This record gives sequence, C-alpha cells and structure tokens, in this order.
Amino acid sequence: MLESTAERPGRLTTRPGGRRPAELAALRALVRREMTRLVASPAQAGLTLLNPLLYFVVLGTGLSGMVGSVSGTGDYMTYVYPGILMMAVQMPALNAGMSIVRDRETGLLRAVLVAPVRRDTFLVGKCLGSAATATAQGGLLLAFAGFAGLPYDPLLLLALLGELALVAFTLTAFVTLAAVCITRVETFQSALGVTMLPLFFLSGAMFSVAGLPLWLAVLTLVNPLTYAVDALRQTVAWAAPSGTLPPGPDWGGWAPPLAVELMVMCGLGLAALALAARRFSRAE
Repeated sequence: MLESTAERPGRLTTRPGGRRPAELAALRALVRREMTRLVASPAQAGLTLLNPLLYFVVLGTGLSGMVGSVSGTGDYMTYVYPGILMMAVQMPALNAGMSIVRDRETGLLRAVLVAPVRRDTFLVGKCLGSAATATAQGGLLLAFAGFAGLPYDPLLLLALLGELALVAFTLTAFVTLAAVCITRVETFQSALGVTMLPLFFLSGAMFSVAGLPLWLAVLTLVNPLTYAVDALRQTVAWAAPSGTLPPGPDWGGWAPPLAVELMVMCGLGLAALALAARRFSRAE
C-alpha cells in the first residue's frame, strides 16, 4: 500500500533536505521582521538611546569634573564610554524578552507557533533579530566617540561594532532565557528591575571594580557584563590618549586578555540560548 504524500498539519515535508531550507527561511524572516520594526519606529529607537546619552553627556560630564582623570585611562569620559555603549544595547535586549512574555500572555505567541517550523527555530530567530536591532541602535553611539576623546578610526569603530554585536547577542540570550522561564509580564519586569541595575553597576561601567570588598569582587567575576565592559574598554584603550588600562577582572592574579573575554561572552550567550531553546521546545 502506497504511503500518503499528504503532510500532517503543523509538520514540515519529510523529504530529505526539506526541513533545513524551511528552518533557514524562518530564521531570515524573523530577523527581517525585527529589523523592519526598528526601521518603522525611528522615534522608539531614538527614545531608547536617550537614556545612555543622558548618562554619557550629563552624568559623565558632571563626574568628569569631580573625578578628573581616572588611573589608567586619563579622562573619565573615556573611561565611562564602554559602559555607555553596553547600556545602549542593553535596553533593546530587554525589550526582546518583554515582547516574548507579552506575546505569550496575549495569545499571539500560540498563533505564531502553529507555523510548520520547530519551536526553537522561532526562539533563535527572535534572539538573533533582537540582537541585530540592538547592535544597530548601539552602533549609533559610535558617532559620539569624539566626545570620549577617541579618534574616528574605521578599524577602531569596526572593532567596537563587532564587540557590540557579541554583547547584544549575549544579553539577548540571557533575557530570552528569563522570558522563557517567567510567564507573567509583571514578574518579568520586577525580576529585570532587581537584577539588571546591580549587574550594570557591578560591571565596572561607571567605576573601577578594583579594591572592592571580597563579596563584591566575587560578584563582579560571575557577572557577564563585567567581561563585556572590559572587552570594550580594552579596545578603547588602543586608541585612548593614555594607551593603558585600569584594572579589570582578576582571575587569581591573572587578567584575562581580550580574546578570552570574547570567548567567555560567546560561550555564555550560546549556553543561555541553548537552555532557552530546550525549555521553550518542551513548554506547553
């Protein structure tokens, strides 16, 4: 008896090689959707950048007058600039997780999941698209490199943009994992409010992590944002007037180089995304 060639609802074709093109097409569509939303809402993108700009221009300028020079980097504006870049990609990453939780509450997520693609494909596409939009928004702040005393060197700007893309991916992956585990918008907002601000200030974005009490020093070492900020700061130091670095993460007297910090962020982001995809694929 010949087997029916009709496909069951919600399943992809079973012919060899049929699933992979469909999954890749779904990934491209999800990334394109997030980028289209960014282009269609320039006002929202501008408002998202307003917060880091205020920190940089107002707080950075004010503290620069009080602090003066920072050991290792010279001007405080140069010191704080990597943290401002990370802040610029942080908010779009948080919005990505918020949209997942909100879509689940409204029932829109269930309607999307009836598409004949794997659930984890949807989650990966959502994460990659949100990371791309976060990188695009954070890259706009590279136009303010001159205010930090940095030259507009194409190689420097490209290096910072590439690192911003990795930081955006890692942050988006962690927020996506939180969004998969937390089902209510109010709980998700409260959880982010409790965790993200301390993580930001314990990353060395606004002040040096050297000389902290032992319990705070331990928290900085397990904080993924610490390695994001220090990686950006190491790149900035190549073009900074002083050309030296303030103290960064300390692994028993050994300061991890830039390549190691990039690998740490990449590994953490991939692990968070894999956990989120695994949990999401088993969710009811």
